[in-house]
Amino acid sequence: MAELKLESAEMTFAELVWENEPVTTAELVRLCEEKMNWKRSTTYTVLRRLSDRGYFRTENSVVTSLVSRDDFYARRSRSFVDTAFHGSLPAFLAAFTGGAKLSESEIAELQKLIDESRKEDAK
Repeated sequence: MAELKLESAEMTFAELVWENEPVTTAELVRLCEEKMNWKRSTTYTVLRRLSDRGYFRTENSVVTSLVSRDDFYARRSRSFVDTAFHGSLPAFLAAFTGGAKLSESEIAELQKLIDESRKEDAK
């Protein structure tokens, strides 16, 4: 998958697939018509485009993802940090919090991530 960017309509489409997979093409056409007012041809065009880009596949009229929602967002987030903050997670966190005080639960969550990362590095 060359790029980790999806346009707004593609993102809505991808979310529909992720929420309903495995989903038949007929059901996907119905969902896209209902949620986005798309015609059948538009659904198939976007499905083909995203399949060509490595996000989804269709076998026997059933659509499944090749990239999970979690993997997509994780890779997109890493790409953002790499581009905007030269790969520095601390710089991103400093900018993200903007000097705001973190709650105890947020601190605990971040500490848990750090501890888990240390354990993996020690292996």
